Amino acid sequence: MDIVQTFYDNLATQYDKLFSDWEAATKEQALVLEKLFKANGYGKCHKVLDCACGIGTQAIGLAAIGYSVTASDISEEELKEARKRADKNNVEISFKKADFRILEKTFSQSFDIVIAMDNALPHMLTKSDMEMAVKSIANMVAKGGMFVASIRDYDALLMDKPTYSPPYIHKTQKGQRVAFQTWDWKEESYKLTQYIIEDEETLITSKFECEYRALKREELTTLLTLNGFSSVAWKFPEETGFYQPIVIAKK
Repeated sequence: MDIVQTFYDNLATQYDKLFSDWEAATKEQALVLEKLFKANGYGKCHKVLDCACGIGTQAIGLAAIGYSVTASDISEEELKEARKRADKNNVEISFKKADFRILEKTFSQSFDIVIAMDNALPHMLTKSDMEMAVKSIANMVAKGGMFVASIRDYDALLMDKPTYSPPYIHKTQKGQRVAFQTWDWKEESYKLTQYIIEDEETLITSKFECEYRALKREELTTLLTLNGFSSVAWKFPEETGFYQPIVIAKK
């Protein structure tokens, strides 16, 4: 996981630049998640663990609308940024550094809802690491609880193995910001290079590298079922309004 930690440590202070409006995104995504929670019988009385919280995009949004949220991440720099943003948004969140392959080393209690959004699971580059992560996450979900995660649509992407993602172009007060990724594939894994180009008073280009393994829905569904979830369902962007497919697994 060293490459993952390095990627997010370096990206931490610039992660919000991947959004046209990060603050608005926290609110929008919280409402998407709340709708999914309510549709499955959960609400603000249920405790949430965001086990891949990053700079707090989902955790802060959920806390702002009244959820009790605990958040963890493997990147200390992202956790520092998340704590600052939680303070700025006047929300109370317990932040912990934790590897979601071994959550039991950090948390002794279980949670009603565990989430891992924004394509976090595919950072597991081997099947054994993925099995370890799903088992660890499943152990954090209380009986009768739910796990919610989003991943890229790798079932579709593996058909063509695109070499880049379309750029995001955001207008700023002093010019524009362009963010895009290149993908260098090797079988079912790929090296991702994230570029952020700020074309304002001066031109600034930033570059960050990481790796992913394309996780297909059938593999994740099987792992969730083997680790104690009695139902697993997939929801797609046209239904949820979220930009990636979402899996909902219930105990």
